[in-house]
Amino acid sequence: MENQTQPIFIFAKWQVKNGNLQTILDLLPSLIEKSTSEEGNIFYKIYQDNADINTLILNESYKDMSSIEAHKNSDHYQEIAVKQIIPLLENREVILASELTL
Repeated sequence: MENQTQPIFIFAKWQVKNGNLQTILDLLPSLIEKSTSEEGNIFYKIYQDNADINTLILNESYKDMSSIEAHKNSDHYQEIAVKQIIPLLENREVILASELTL
């Protein structure tokens, strides 16, 4: 469900293939810096599972779906995330969500 009056949140779970964590950690600062400078980005945070260091959780927020599409189509996302990071992942889950107002 798309609600243009509320930001959209991305929750992603990355399971990093053994031996590739440091490579991904080295690539993330550039991806974060470039992503947070995008006009539609609200925030971009990364967490590491306390029980499994090879599990990373990303939490991002964008002002709307067109901002997410712009992010996914950006040169830095394609070059860093798609070409360099995603091939090093064992598994990747992505959820787009809007906050419920009850």
